[in-house]
Amino acid sequence: MRGVNKGLATRGNSVDFGDYGLKATDRGLLTSRQIEAARKAIAHKTKRSGKLWIRVFPDKAVSKKPNETRMGSGKAPTDHYAAVIRPGKVIFELAGVTEDVARSALQRAADKLPVKTQFVSTED
Repeated sequence: MRGVNKGLATRGNSVDFGDYGLKATDRGLLTSRQIEAARKAIAHKTKRSGKLWIRVFPDKAVSKKPNETRMGSGKAPTDHYAAVIRPGKVIFELAGVTEDVARSALQRAADKLPVKTQFVSTED
């Protein structure tokens, strides 16, 4: 079952650990591969300086039937894992870097993600 993904994020909707964050403004699923691609982009852009927090975890199993398979015969095996994202959820947080470095790194990470995001800081 896909489940329901409605409402706003009530938990994890503020920058708690770092100075800057990437907040989702759209809803959807983030696969573990997308999260890892965004993490690598941030690490490359910041030259691994500063501290990075990943505030989401892919704990929802997504199943997929093989191509050209007939209907029925039960539920398909797990294909990959995904994290459920609601509007307002902070996905990444950064600390120990300047604002322009954080802004460019999180923008590079946002390009890897399928949901719309915005840059937030602790001052907001």
